[in-house]
Amino acid sequence: MTTVPLSVLDLSPFGSGQTPADGLRATIALAQSAERLGYSRYWLAEHHLNPGVAGAAPHVLLASIADKTSRIRIGTAATIIGNYSPLQVVEAAGVVSALHPGRFDLGIGRSGSTSSAQTPPRGGHREDRVVDGILLPAPHAFSIDAARFVAQARLLGRTPGDADRFEQDVLDILALIDGTYVAPEGVPIHATPSEGQDIQVWLHGSTAGPSAELAGRLGLPFGANYHVAPTFVLEAVEAYRRAFRPGVLAEPRVIVSVDVLAADSNSEALRLAAGYPHWVHSIRAGDGAIPYPSPTQALTAPLDSASLAVVRDRVATQFAGSAAAVAERLDGLRRVTGADELLVTTVTHDPADREHSYELLAQAWGLQAPSFENDEATDASADASSDGSSDARSGQSTDAAAARAADSVLA
Repeated sequence: MTTVPLSVLDLSPFGSGQTPADGLRATIALAQSAERLGYSRYWLAEHHLNPGVAGAAPHVLLASIADKTSRIRIGTAATIIGNYSPLQVVEAAGVVSALHPGRFDLGIGRSGSTSSAQTPPRGGHREDRVVDGILLPAPHAFSIDAARFVAQARLLGRTPGDADRFEQDVLDILALIDGTYVAPEGVPIHATPSEGQDIQVWLHGSTAGPSAELAGRLGLPFGANYHVAPTFVLEAVEAYRRAFRPGVLAEPRVIVSVDVLAADSNSEALRLAAGYPHWVHSIRAGDGAIPYPSPTQALTAPLDSASLAVVRDRVATQFAGSAAAVAERLDGLRRVTGADELLVTTVTHDPADREHSYELLAQAWGLQAPSFENDEATDASADASSDGSSDARSGQSTDAAAARAADSVLA
């Protein structure tokens, strides 16, 4: 088995009987565990108006995570650009990066529309297929509550043309970080404290659409989505590589996301994953992700056949099982997609089961726990500082190579 760097995507979910604050605290604790276990990155998703997901403001939460970790790279996967202006995105990332230099990954996603959400992408296969043991399911026929979508878009300040401005927004973000931005009026603009920061920009996409193509043309790294849109992952990766031109990177770099749950046995993993169909169904029913059901709740109130059909593709592509079984399927996904990195996301009712899953998977994947001896020495030196103004982590740029050994080609 050939391993590649493994990272974590966290939505900050919480279970039934828990509070949003519980979900946020769990995210911070799990990020600390991921760093200790040797994961490369800890990325946060952005989701709004979901009853069981607290991850609505990832940049705010990342500031807390950054302060409680020292080496693991942190970032967004993804910041939905249609919800903000390019300057807002750059400034939020720049504040965290200035305090914790050399660790921030700015993942950017394209905002959707009612038409794109209701219509599956053109092209690609229309039936299940299996490639080297990896299921690429038939596409799910998405439908949404248009009124709810419009209301959410209004609350977020979106306008109908946001998706059409995606390329220009990305170019503006890159220019603001590089310090080369010039306004249409001919005025140079400098974004403090973001300008000149070592912020790695990623584009994320679910299909062979604008995000994959733009990431390739600009020579940026690309995040392909198998955990939500497994059908089109190969098309997305192929479109990115086909469009790639040396730019920020000299060579293409792909990270592929996947939903996993490792436990002490296959049967225990399936028990812990019993609430997953209910959770996904709540999303696809237009209600937003519900608080994750406990195994007992899910097993005593199973979904009917019609509801199961709605989530079939997601359930079939969740890698749930023993650590060895999950690692084997991850290796298959790596082979099929040619991924340079893998990004795992895990949802359970009890955060302790998520942490245990990460522990088991880290061991099965052969992750190496980092040494924190230099960090402790730096902390001690900072504590002894007479003016108390130095931040121990601000002096750790020399440790960046250890934290990103696998992605040295990234800008």
